[in-house]
Parts: sequence; C-alpha cells; structure tokens
Amino acid sequence: MTTAVRREARRIAESVLDPEMPMLTLADLGVLRDVEEHADGSVVVTITPTYSGCPAMATMRDDIEHKLTDAGYTTVRVKTVLSPPWSTDWISADGVRKLREHGYSAPGPAPARTTGPVPLTLTVKPRPVVCPVCSSANTRLDSEFGATLCKALYRCLDCLEPFDHVKEI
Repeated sequence: MTTAVRREARRIAESVLDPEMPMLTLADLGVLRDVEEHADGSVVVTITPTYSGCPAMATMRDDIEHKLTDAGYTTVRVKTVLSPPWSTDWISADGVRKLREHGYSAPGPAPARTTGPVPLTLTVKPRPVVCPVCSSANTRLDSEFGATLCKALYRCLDCLEPFDHVKEI
C-alpha cells in the first residue's frame, strides 16, 4: 500500500463515529489502533474494545467496513486486539473536549495497571466528578452503570441535573 493510499484509508477509518457516543470518532475514542495492507491486498483495520463484551464492537466493525468499501476499497477486514487493553487515557484531548461540550463528565487519569491478582472490592471506589452543567463538585453517584457499561450515572446536588460520567479504566 502506498503511503497516500494508507493515509486515505486511515483518514476514512478515523472518521467513523462511535455508535454509543456519536460526538466522538473512533480515533477520538482511541479505539482505532492501526490501518495496514496485507500481502493479499486487503486493508486491515485494527481496533481495541473499550470493554470486553462491548456491545458496540459489531457496529464499529460494520461501520468501518462500510465506509472503506463505499470509498472503493474492495477487501476490508477489521481485526480486534485485546492487548494492551484500552484505557480512557487513549481518549484524545479533542475527544475529552467533545465529551464535555455534549454534557458528559470526562474521565480523569486511568488507574495504574498492575500485574498479579486483581483485588476484589465490594463497593465502588469514590472518584471526584464535576458536574458538566454547572461545574460543581457536589455530585452523587446514582448508578455505577449508565446507559452503557463504560458510563456511570451521577447527579449534581447543586443544580440537580443527572449526567453521565465516562468511567476511568
């Protein structure tokens, strides 16, 4: 694949919107990992899910394939890789800005990853969350799971607005 062809294929793949948060592209979200051509001439796009079992992955794959085939690429494959695991730290600065502009509480830094056993906790670790409507830090967790697994539902105790917080992972 020439550099120009690869660049164009990447530009197209980067423009695919996240089906659950359509203000973000897959590039903004950090899900898009690579675009390459294999020996058989196929374009291979590599993505990493935000969560294992993320229900949006099938739609992401379909949307990437359709956008690239609509642009004239004849053989497109989407490969899913799990290592290294996706992190909210991969969300671009532009993606964080878009989340805030659309009423989401953007994630802070992801927790440090460790090797070895994962400690079991039966309660949610408190996280400082600021209301995206009024900027108050006086917020309360209503549900650890919002409309999707990657979001938690909070409520501002000052302006009383509910809002989604993209969880740090």
